[in-house]
Amino acid sequence: MNQDRKSDHIQLALESQGNLQMHDKRFIYEPLLSAHPKTANSAFPFLGKTMQFPLWISSMTGGTAAARKINENLARACREFGLGMGLGSCRKILFDDTVFADFDWRDTMGNDRPFYANLGIAQVEQLLEKKQQNAIDDLIGRLRADGLIVHVNPLQEWFQPEGDRIRKAPVETIEKLLATAGYPVIIKEVGQGMGPESLRRLLKLPLAAVEFAAFGGTNFSKLELIRTEGKEAFEPFVHVGQTALQMVQDVNELVSTEKDLKCHHLIISGGVKNALDGYFYSGLSRLPSVFGMASAVLQPASESYGTLKEFIEQQIEQYRLAKAFLKINFDYAE
Repeated sequence: MNQDRKSDHIQLALESQGNLQMHDKRFIYEPLLSAHPKTANSAFPFLGKTMQFPLWISSMTGGTAAARKINENLARACREFGLGMGLGSCRKILFDDTVFADFDWRDTMGNDRPFYANLGIAQVEQLLEKKQQNAIDDLIGRLRADGLIVHVNPLQEWFQPEGDRIRKAPVETIEKLLATAGYPVIIKEVGQGMGPESLRRLLKLPLAAVEFAAFGGTNFSKLELIRTEGKEAFEPFVHVGQTALQMVQDVNELVSTEKDLKCHHLIISGGVKNALDGYFYSGLSRLPSVFGMASAVLQPASESYGTLKEFIEQQIEQYRLAKAFLKINFDYAE
């Protein structure tokens, strides 16, 4: 057996030459400074709840039979592995409980994991204008959610045939919501990220967190253009936005220069394909952060719980190896 292994090594060595073009310059590899990582999870607080691994299941979908099974698998994984989760848009269940079971995952997740409802900025604007903010309170209460994610999506709404028109600057609506909200609020984009001035305005508000949904991941503006005929002229818009790296750098600059920031947590998402990406961005951030995934978990969650479980176990192992042997190359990010 040992002889066979040695023979394999000879052949495989010829096929295992490092490719300089694929060299990952984000990290400095330090093989001497740590033992192999232990298998135990390390619990840590985030948004007033307990997580055991810094992976946030970013808001995706709901209201269909397929989505219900996906969300059930994701909620089970949150409970087993100590993850946080944001629901897809809960607009369908604001005033109608027909598909409520597609969103009702608190019992599956358990009470210890952060679990957030989700509405679009246009819906929040309309509810506040109609003085129906109690509908948001009721939504969070019925779901037994920890708070509300508001997704800010002006381009998506513009390109969507059935989209709403946003009449006020979203930051004004967010400020108005915060004035009366008795629950934590997270603000996120939907695939194109946010520039430094938007981030500055958000970080000065008493938000629970900002989620990036940066350029590089699922882009809901592009999704709407794909499903809509007659909007081809707007295709250039899907190529604009801020990457997760740009946004981490912008937030770090704001932390250094602004003295009155009130939001102190980030969910870094958008183009995070694996735990190595998440380790890099969260290690670079000067604010406490977790990393979010949406499309990366969608495929395994669509197949079966066993497939999803194997995927998350691999991400956890990746992250532990990275913590043990990789240091962030801060020069790369400058």
